[in-house]
Amino acid sequence: MQRRTVVAIAATVTAAGAAVAFTLPSMAGTNTPRRSTPQATGAVAPQLLAAMKRDLGVSTDEAAARVRRAAWASGVAAQLRAAAGDSYAGSWLGGDGTTLNIGVTDPGLVAQVRAAGAVPRLVERSVAELDRAKQALDSEASRSDRDLPGWYVDVAANKVVVQALPGDTDHARELAEDAGISRAAVKVVVTKRAPRILADVIGAEPYFVNIGGGQARCSIGFAVEGGFVTAGHCGAEGTQTTDRENLDQGVVVASVFPGNADMGVVQTNAGVTLQPFVNDFDGNALPVGGSTEAPVGAAVCRSGSTTGTFCGTILAKNQTVNYPEGAVTGLTRTDVCAEGGDSGGPWLSGDQAQGVTSGGSGDCTVGGETFFQPITEILETNNLTLLTTGGAAGGAGDDAAPPAEATTAPPAEATEPPADDDAGQQQRSGHHRRGHHRG
Repeated sequence: MQRRTVVAIAATVTAAGAAVAFTLPSMAGTNTPRRSTPQATGAVAPQLLAAMKRDLGVSTDEAAARVRRAAWASGVAAQLRAAAGDSYAGSWLGGDGTTLNIGVTDPGLVAQVRAAGAVPRLVERSVAELDRAKQALDSEASRSDRDLPGWYVDVAANKVVVQALPGDTDHARELAEDAGISRAAVKVVVTKRAPRILADVIGAEPYFVNIGGGQARCSIGFAVEGGFVTAGHCGAEGTQTTDRENLDQGVVVASVFPGNADMGVVQTNAGVTLQPFVNDFDGNALPVGGSTEAPVGAAVCRSGSTTGTFCGTILAKNQTVNYPEGAVTGLTRTDVCAEGGDSGGPWLSGDQAQGVTSGGSGDCTVGGETFFQPITEILETNNLTLLTTGGAAGGAGDDAAPPAEATTAPPAEATEPPADDDAGQQQRSGHHRRGHHRG
């Protein structure tokens, strides 16, 4: 019997969304040539560097430097978070993609942050306070508040951001007020489009599931021991999956959507061989070396069977996104474009797995936002082991020096939270409730 090989795993979803990866030709009994895995430069596949160069407007060397800097920043931020304790106020890379900023509420920690190679930012609210404020929004929001696109913690602004559609900024401020959050701690941002799950009933690169009386085409995210991870909106537990040859592939053994995640796990059959790569849909297999989490401001790339590989920047973490199907908490927000059918696909920072596509707004013609479910939560919640190439696992050690390529001079030290300069904010012309009090 031929063994079918699932690599890095991607496909696309239809009626319900999924992840992205791909299936290589069978290991035996085929005349189709198999593409070799590309040689990586510093654990970054050259195809990924090319995508970053195209989408971020940087040189190949600058793209590689950003990846190395993000890996270093992850280790340093973790070290400083442990040292700062309750005074820690978040970490983020600046607009240059290399300057690591660390927020703290205690002036006594400024020297320690600077000694670690980061730029200290003295702010008013700790990240724990901001997280509690965001959780208060989750708890206070009623069905009528799900008309708002979502809300998240903006560590760079040291505020909680509530997104609103044009003309609905009063609604956003009313929700924050009812949740007990002071105006000084809230920033309202106007977004033109509401998010949606990126599902598509048309497509290629399939694995298939039966959902809602129809067949959905889904995308694989990353290979794990025993199967693969994908988006939770791609099928409930017990849903059978088939591959593009319509052969039995596996079964969904875990699924969460909506709620506190958009995560799914498929246990594959014995005839499926799993490999630690991601398809870039240009004939290449991108290596997966680990799952070190990249910071806010880091460059990130995703692959999808509808649009291929696109790159951008991590904008925020722990966002609540209000989809028509229900709210999902804990997603990561990016400025990377995506379209229907890309749902569930893998996200990489260098060779480090970041998550699987959940949904978004816009498209790859006009641009947009896309959200992904962090991979670490999927692995930890389901006790899974990510399959890797055995390369570098990610960030540098706690005592590592900053990468030599990061020569950008740090900005002047901030002594107070950045000003709220959102152009989308409007003066309140009245106080009209939208029914989000719990009766």
